[in-house]
Amino acid sequence: MLDVAHEALVNLLQPGTMLYLCLGVAIGTVLGILPALGGLAGMSMLLPFIFGMDPTEGLALLVGMFAITATSDTFPSVLLGVPGSSASQATVLDGYPLARQGRGAEALAAGLFSSMLGGIFGALVMFFAIFSARPIILAFGSPELFLLTLLGLSMVALLSKGSMRLGLMAGAIGLLLGSIGGAPTHPVYRFSFDQIYLFDGIPLAVLAIGMFAIPELIDLLVEKRSVAGMNKIEGSVFRGMRSTVRNPGLVARSSAIGAFIGILPGLGGSIGHWLAYGVAAQTSKNRRNFGKGDVRGVIASESANNATEGGALIPTLMFGIPGSGSMAILLGGFTLMGLQAGPSMVTTDLSVSVSIAWMLAIANILACGVCLILARQIARITVLPAELFTPFLFVMLFVASYQASRQWGDIIALIAFGLVGWVMKQIGVPRPPLLIGFVLSEPAERYLWTSMGTYGYSWLWHPMVIAIAAVIVLLLWFGLRVSRRAEETEAIVEAGVDGVDGGRPGAVVSPPDRDEDRGRDTRS
Repeated sequence: MLDVAHEALVNLLQPGTMLYLCLGVAIGTVLGILPALGGLAGMSMLLPFIFGMDPTEGLALLVGMFAITATSDTFPSVLLGVPGSSASQATVLDGYPLARQGRGAEALAAGLFSSMLGGIFGALVMFFAIFSARPIILAFGSPELFLLTLLGLSMVALLSKGSMRLGLMAGAIGLLLGSIGGAPTHPVYRFSFDQIYLFDGIPLAVLAIGMFAIPELIDLLVEKRSVAGMNKIEGSVFRGMRSTVRNPGLVARSSAIGAFIGILPGLGGSIGHWLAYGVAAQTSKNRRNFGKGDVRGVIASESANNATEGGALIPTLMFGIPGSGSMAILLGGFTLMGLQAGPSMVTTDLSVSVSIAWMLAIANILACGVCLILARQIARITVLPAELFTPFLFVMLFVASYQASRQWGDIIALIAFGLVGWVMKQIGVPRPPLLIGFVLSEPAERYLWTSMGTYGYSWLWHPMVIAIAAVIVLLLWFGLRVSRRAEETEAIVEAGVDGVDGGRPGAVVSPPDRDEDRGRDTRS
């Protein structure tokens, strides 16, 4: 095993291969900074250029690009309140409030550093899984995958701020929106109203941008302020890195969740980072600042979303089963370069598989270094007056939404969801549960019907199904108990602390430094 790892590293360190890896990192960094773009769009653009390339060099370009978008997408999520990709939606919940408090550089540094650690963790998981993961992956069938989607849906209740009833209602609406279009297992269309645009369902990018980006930009323009609402940046890059180092357990747990979810085909980063965020929020004693500007929320989300890439490569390489949309395009790249995903990737092409693990680790280190150097400079965007950059952002968001399916229906849907998201924000209805319900609607339905068609009702007694169901029940019980206790404590604290605006929906409360220091995961 060590001999193969050494051989793969030597091949990767060749000047030509490293040049392509750095080029991929540069492209991925730019794509990640631009809202709503990411690895899927970038890999699609690179495919025509890798035809006939040497496999190691072509993979260095592809892997360097898609591995880094999960790092650089921290910038729009933190600075603009716009998810840089579907795998950075939870980062917005705490990253953007931190930016509004003038701590954008701190949030960026924490997110970038934890994202790098998560990427390295995912690369290690992939390296060891190449030799041992086959029995584990084959143990998860459609019933187990269905229960894992239910585990993700349970986060709807756990992540609801203020009112669990409103959160469950928003999650139910998300499930309903996710069911629009063709059924995953039956040749029928639901809620399409004979509109061709709705036959394929509502694009995730349109919904996410409309629900999260548009309301924030509207508020910036209406209030005529900057993102940070002040003229200086108080956070420091060093402080953000220190926050990550002080929470090693949080980084390790979130990375493990992300890598595990990434291994399971069809789930991926859009679910893994929500699970990691929910677990972090529910297992922390001092959890009242989650969603208001807690750096631990950024660390949990970013650790998980980058670790997912290493996990997603495992079923892609070993079985030819893409763990995400980016992995599906990577399979196409394999074909263009004369590679065949499957058993050959752990036999005759074993060195290529190990090289990919090295590429993940090295690319994450390179990207983190570059982004950390630029973090404080880019964070200055948050102190610019909103009217200077919001028109450009509106144009960019409309163009990005139009790219979802290249139909005018994307623009109409974006405006509609933008208005709905703004109204939800004003009246205090949580928006993340709606997004979670939307993302998990299709896989939950597909795995349920596949389980029923294959096993009948007998799948309910599978040992792994029972174990996951028990975890869901325990999480919900623990979440309800902690939520009630936290609400009582918060009411007492807010009654005795002047200047804390706890009644207005979306209020940003700057957590004291001592809260952050006490928030070490090892003591949570």
